[in-house]
Amino acid sequence: MGIKRDSPPLTRSQELWLLACAVLTLAPGVAHVPAWLLAAAAMALFWCAAIWWRRAALPPRWLLSFLVLAGTAGVFFTYRHFFGKDPGIALLILFLALKLLEMRRLRDGLAVVFLCYFLLLTHFLNEQGMDVAGLTLLALVVITAALSSLAHAGRHVVDHLRLSALMLAQAAPFMLVLFLLFPRVQGPLWGMPADAYSGMSGLSDSMTPGSISNLSLSGEIAFRARFEGEIPPKPQLYWRGPVLRLFDGRTWRSGIQQEKVSPGGTATESTVRYTVTLEPHNKPWLFALEMPLAPPSGAIVSREYQVLSKTPVRSRLRYDMQSHIGFVPGADEAETVLRRHLDLPGNNPRTRALAEQWRREAAQDEAVIRRMLDHFRMEQFFYTLTPPLLGENSIDQFLFETRRGFCEHYASAFVFAMRAAGIPARVVTGYQGGERNPVDGYLIVRQSDAHAWAEVWLEGKGWTRVDPTAAVAPNRIEAGLASAVPAGEPLPFLVRADLSWLKQLRFRWEAISNTWNQWVLGFDPQRQRELLSRLGMRQPDWKAMTAAMAVLCGLLLLGLTAWALHRRARIDPVQRAWNRLSRRLARIGLARQAWEGPADYTQRVAQARPELSPALAAIAGLYIDLRYGKLAGKEARRKLRGMIADLKIPPSQ
Repeated sequence: MGIKRDSPPLTRSQELWLLACAVLTLAPGVAHVPAWLLAAAAMALFWCAAIWWRRAALPPRWLLSFLVLAGTAGVFFTYRHFFGKDPGIALLILFLALKLLEMRRLRDGLAVVFLCYFLLLTHFLNEQGMDVAGLTLLALVVITAALSSLAHAGRHVVDHLRLSALMLAQAAPFMLVLFLLFPRVQGPLWGMPADAYSGMSGLSDSMTPGSISNLSLSGEIAFRARFEGEIPPKPQLYWRGPVLRLFDGRTWRSGIQQEKVSPGGTATESTVRYTVTLEPHNKPWLFALEMPLAPPSGAIVSREYQVLSKTPVRSRLRYDMQSHIGFVPGADEAETVLRRHLDLPGNNPRTRALAEQWRREAAQDEAVIRRMLDHFRMEQFFYTLTPPLLGENSIDQFLFETRRGFCEHYASAFVFAMRAAGIPARVVTGYQGGERNPVDGYLIVRQSDAHAWAEVWLEGKGWTRVDPTAAVAPNRIEAGLASAVPAGEPLPFLVRADLSWLKQLRFRWEAISNTWNQWVLGFDPQRQRELLSRLGMRQPDWKAMTAAMAVLCGLLLLGLTAWALHRRARIDPVQRAWNRLSRRLARIGLARQAWEGPADYTQRVAQARPELSPALAAIAGLYIDLRYGKLAGKEARRKLRGMIADLKIPPSQ
């Protein structure tokens, strides 16, 4: 139905509803809006509030046109284009904020409401957490109440909120049925533009001094793991990620990844089974305990025993894994592969000379490894999140001058020295350890658990893990990052060991969030089939789900229709008693007309039957007090019913 151009002007109450809609609609997305746009929207909201408060005139059209052009230009210069998620949302925010400054009539109010509804959907393109869902639900209630105020001006605030809540409650059963039974597809229903993934963080396929220490300052969750049985001890929790082979003197990079048969063959007593829920990081690697037995569906195991997805992980991913704890692969590694793990640049001469000296003094590779680890233990090396900057010969500077570093410094120096000594070696990055949530039993691995270690190839054994950090800071492996760094070092706020009470609150919140992630955001086709099978659906294919969905939605419609008819027909006890009196009087030819009130009706009846006048006057007075006055209570209603029942109406002559 169209709105006429001469639609009625907005009342002050309606304007206030619309302002509240805009504030609540913008609130969930403030973290993803450019600072200048957030400031501009806030100024527009304050300007609109001042106009409402002071009953001032709206700004002229030429000024609004200028602000639209300036804001649009700002969006273009911020993103360099108008296409994509972020510039599209920015334009919607700009138009909503400026539309508030030209609200005059009902059609303007409807435009604001529809903009708010549409903008609410965009928040889920950035985040899908429970906090965003809760704020969005609150905004949805207020927006629907504002729509009610536009349709029914003059009603009380509570009436609008009650109507909004009732409408959403009626829609909730349909939402639940559609959520459970609508056939799922693997992955999102639409493709996301590249700018949707620009903010994702995590491990990279390269490592320079300071890269992992910077990542360790984040308390964000990298992934969760649910184990079948007991969680392995922390020293065994090495979550394998990118393997780095190429070194240019400062930066380690991964080599060419190739598919190979998964190591380990079959499951044994040392096999652990677990399910990983991985947060999106826009990279192809998946994380698994060393060593993975077999990749999950849609993934491979690379030449370096790294689990790789065939597509970047751009949404939360859940996969089942099996790993051999303590398994050493690669005993029959090809000679060409081993030679590639001996390549070194021409810098760092002091480290090269020291490694060659150890090689001359030790006949066995294991002895060279022990010499390097003893060097870390015996000399004054320090484990720190704030190491000094290093120059071109970064390994020499670290080993012989600064001697202060994080895990990447120790792993890098160790691998360089091993290669200089003729031992094939490489850097492995990933995560070490994790924290068990006592509320839901999941192991939580955070970005602060990011770690780097080394692998050396030993004849007759294969690729053997060596963690140089354990030689300098064994507490890092046994108890976590907070117990290993010196006091006063920067740490993620919630990782600090002295905040146990806050950790308990965090555990509870994260357990609730994990349940939301697993059963709402992670409700994929597999989980849908599992749930429907438990509910008794033998073959939950798309045909069965569509049929069940149609039947349940039909039943819900019938139920709501019956409820609405019953609600419409339901009359309060006072009105029922008055209708009973009207029916009795109708039998003697004195039926009540639809337009007649109680006083006029009883007066007309008294004129026709004077003998009923005193009783009818008393009944009408009590009815008026109960129906329209302040009189209430069961006793008064019982008295009215008794007076009507005791009324003697003789038949007309």
